Amino acid sequence: MNTHMKPSFTHLIGSAALCALLIAASGCKKEGTSVPTVTTTSVAEITQNTAKSGCTIADDGGELPSSGGVCWSTSTNPTLSDSHTEGTLSGSSYSCTLPGLTAGTGYYARGYATNSAGTGYGASVHFTTLAAVLPTVTTSTPKAVTGTTATLGGNVTFDGGQSTTRGVCWSTSENPTVADSKTVDGTGQGLFQSSLTGLTANTTYYARAYATNGVGTAYGTQYVVKTMYGTVTDYDGNTYQTVMIGTQEWMAENLKVTHYRNGDAIPNITDNGQWANTYSGACCAYENSSSNANAYGLLYNFYAVADTRNLCPTGWHVPTDAEWTTLIDYLGGENEAGAKLKAIVLWRSNYPGTDNSSGFNAFPGGRRSSDGSFSQKEEIGSWWSFSNALERNINYNDSKVRRSTYFKEVGISIRCVKD
Repeated sequence: MNTHMKPSFTHLIGSAALCALLIAASGCKKEGTSVPTVTTTSVAEITQNTAKSGCTIADDGGELPSSGGVCWSTSTNPTLSDSHTEGTLSGSSYSCTLPGLTAGTGYYARGYATNSAGTGYGASVHFTTLAAVLPTVTTSTPKAVTGTTATLGGNVTFDGGQSTTRGVCWSTSENPTVADSKTVDGTGQGLFQSSLTGLTANTTYYARAYATNGVGTAYGTQYVVKTMYGTVTDYDGNTYQTVMIGTQEWMAENLKVTHYRNGDAIPNITDNGQWANTYSGACCAYENSSSNANAYGLLYNFYAVADTRNLCPTGWHVPTDAEWTTLIDYLGGENEAGAKLKAIVLWRSNYPGTDNSSGFNAFPGGRRSSDGSFSQKEEIGSWWSFSNALERNINYNDSKVRRSTYFKEVGISIRCVKD
């Protein structure tokens, strides 16, 4: 019996022929192929953390390279075992961005290209990244200020080329530094938010964002943070922050109550024609929007102000013209007081110098005209006085506080002052 088996297909074609057949899968060198010859492109567009380079294929060794790019290291003659990045072949060249470099550091870079015969390298090119500099940071506007807390934050728009620590610092003196009270809110670039705690009620603080790297500390714009004095609650259960300005305690938010002090409802009129023909107390949200009511409070006609049932919380009242004058005089007079009264947010734009240093938080709630139409939200804030349909108003584009007489049918905001 013949026990010899027929030769297998593998034996018939031979190992050399099999290697040629399966070159893509096995990675065997194709006959006649040599390692590519590469030249390194000069390093350009160097920053603290990146650079650009590449390579040109002078000779592909008889086979189109499967990959190519740049490798780099702080030591000469880097290889693929060091940091490297692949580019896309365009014609006979690869172009690459080298990421994640360290500022102020010397590197060696060289191009490479790989085919089935191996990897060829160009000559090493030395370059040094730009030195680290101070970071760049901005401060976000204060919000949610209470008697003991406030919320600020910032944005590190550039880290200076090094790892950056960030946060907010504050003090009762101007231009606070990281030697004063501060938060630490993570590292790196981007937006962050900070909670200031342990503040003292009815106190003026100065706060600004900071960012620190190995070069030093940079600071954003300084904001005034006037902490609140207390709170007061209206008939509906809405609670308002209050602020002491001179000898007066004011609500630091616009009124949004929908009942008189005795519990009777203040009619909420949405129809323009009905509003124009109402000669008793009425209220509404700007454009009848609940979101506007939450942000700016409600608008009231003068009939609601004059109603003997009273709409301010017990122990509080709509200010007289004389009480408005006391407030404005305390803040430097009608030409200056507006900047100290205006909230930093919600206005269409802020007059230079607007700082809300009084803590009054004047909001631009706009108005409802006697014909029922709405206008000037984000552009003007107007508030009734109890005296003869007089009001005080502030425009978005200057720091003045003006005094006018309105038709009693007009709807504007209300601030209450403590008895």
